Amino acid sequence: MDNFNTLIDAIAQYRKEGYVEDFNLRQNCLECRNGAFRIFHNEFRIDKFYRFDQDTDPADQTIIYAISSPKYDLKGILINAYGVYSEPLTDEMVSALAMK
Repeated sequence: MDNFNTLIDAIAQYRKEGYVEDFNLRQNCLECRNGAFRIFHNEFRIDKFYRFDQDTDPADQTIIYAISSPKYDLKGILINAYGVYSEPLTDEMVSALAMK
């Protein structure tokens, strides 16, 4: 199990492990490379994740995902807020990003 002190530490470690793409979360897919790839819920998997909880500030509630897409031969990270600042998503995306 990963244990990180900061988000920067998590990003650096996942990059070393080959998760080099920067995924952006859209309502119904992930995007990378300025929209060149649109990856839908059934085209990626969550390999691992780490959640940063800060009890004192809801703005510090962040999760980093290490994601792979065998279909497109891509590995990357997605950083997202959760709780109060989470994005509206389709049910399929919520399910795909659910912590397992």
